[in-house]
Amino acid sequence: MNAQKILITGGTGFIGSHTVVSLMGQGYEPILLDNFCNSDRSVLRGIESITGRIPVLYEIDMQDKVALDAFFSEQPDICAVIHFAALKAVGESAQLPVAYYYNNLISLLHLLQCMEKHKVANLIFSSSATVYGTPDSLPLEEDHSAKAALSPYGNTKKISEDIIQDMAAVNQWLSAISLRYFNPIGAHESGEIGELPRGVPNNLMPFITQTATGIREELLVFGDDYDTPDGTAIRDYIHVVDLAEAHVKALERLLEKRQKSNYEIFNLGAGKGYSVLEVIQSFEKTSNLKLPYRIVERRPGDVPEMYASTQKANRELGWKTLRGLDEMTASAWNWEQRVRGINGRVS
Repeated sequence: MNAQKILITGGTGFIGSHTVVSLMGQGYEPILLDNFCNSDRSVLRGIESITGRIPVLYEIDMQDKVALDAFFSEQPDICAVIHFAALKAVGESAQLPVAYYYNNLISLLHLLQCMEKHKVANLIFSSSATVYGTPDSLPLEEDHSAKAALSPYGNTKKISEDIIQDMAAVNQWLSAISLRYFNPIGAHESGEIGELPRGVPNNLMPFITQTATGIREELLVFGDDYDTPDGTAIRDYIHVVDLAEAHVKALERLLEKRQKSNYEIFNLGAGKGYSVLEVIQSFEKTSNLKLPYRIVERRPGDVPEMYASTQKANRELGWKTLRGLDEMTASAWNWEQRVRGINGRVS
């Protein structure tokens, strides 16, 4: 029996590449689509090292509808799409809002039009906890009303969810799931794939590991006067491999037609929060290094605390996180050392 073909847009990105590995491990055949604006071709070698083979990849920009349509014509057996492809830097989105709205929304609209034309019914959308805005209560549950997003990036995720929900309401052929990520960190245990941001990192973990290698002089901790146990902001960190495995569970739910409605939403997090200082302390423990950091003023728009309720995903997807904070920081450091060693930037 031929393996089921799954289109992975943004398949060489951080979460996309880990999901590709998880899918291949479960016998699926991922077909990757990427334009490499946020990733590197070396990821393919990492996937090959883990799985023993390189997945099929098409270099396509999803803003090019003609090219996207031609791709679907060439691959008529695709049975589902996992849509990761998007611009994703919160800070950059505030500086380039039009670019973010155009890229993220046009890409989704082109994808949905091609899926309808080529009769591909199943969609998993890569969403974000940013759609919740500033929470009124914790933990955040899926039925908490979405607030005004705190960045253009976050708003593209909220609008994208609205587009998919509206399309599902009038097109019963479509089966879709939005997965709202909290804070993915870590790397594959092999050290072959991980988070490789271009330029200055936007997320905490790669800033920590780059500071540890000496690429960054010090880590800035934004605020120590929040109403939290140690004064630093609390977030829900989830190991990227746990996150990837959740996508496999969501895909199985779609393909086995176990949805309770043709559009569903699930939170993906650890279901608990860790402070910035707790992450630093975990990294120092697992790396046996002392990290240089400095407390500075809060960043505008940062909320004191945010973490997920994962009960719905645990119950409906049959999924739960298996890896703790120390495994997250240790795997991220293993990956960083491997990358910098290969590139000759670590002694």
